Amino acid sequence: MIFARRKAEMTDAARALPGRASAIATASHHFVNGNPLKGPYPAGSEQIVVAMGCYWGAERTFWEVPGVWVTAVGNAGGFTPNPTYEEVCSGLTGHTESVLVVFEPSKVSLNEVLKVFWEAHDPTQGMRQGNDTGTQYRSAIYWNSPAQRDAVLASKAAYQKALTAQGYGEITTEIAEAGPFYFAETYHQQFLAKNPHGYCGIGGTGVVCQIGTGVEG
Repeated sequence: MIFARRKAEMTDAARALPGRASAIATASHHFVNGNPLKGPYPAGSEQIVVAMGCYWGAERTFWEVPGVWVTAVGNAGGFTPNPTYEEVCSGLTGHTESVLVVFEPSKVSLNEVLKVFWEAHDPTQGMRQGNDTGTQYRSAIYWNSPAQRDAVLASKAAYQKALTAQGYGEITTEIAEAGPFYFAETYHQQFLAKNPHGYCGIGGTGVVCQIGTGVEG
């Protein structure tokens, strides 16, 4: 019970695990489309980092969007440098399971990307998403420019109005300027393409789907 309670409460920099100086080994290219995970990215492309529960299902949601050039799973919003998956699961890094979305604005707008984000999960659940409980499953958007920040805040206000009208509570999504994005281990990248019957924690507002193994991501 102590461990479960700790995972549901954010740690701070003083209590966070020390991590490491070197990056965790990860894949070089996207398993589905072959594009490089760490770039170079196309000229004029934009990046945004989102978190919406288990990153396996979240990543698949975005790589299927036309105009998204590459996606990668990793950890953001925390304190521990270059954390392992096990460290993030401990709740002692402060990170949330996140997806780096690199998109081409000429093919898909930021507002369209944000529409996918808001409608693919329940952003009112606090430190959980469906049956996945803990700080690593909190909803978040990490923006990279003032223009992105303004678009994110405007979209949040619009969706809050719609959710309130439907009887949902307040949006708990963390919205902040992007900090370091730490790429997750190779086996996590595009996990549901490699394991089509694996766990999926994404199913729209108020809905969580679970297929196959039931293993958390």
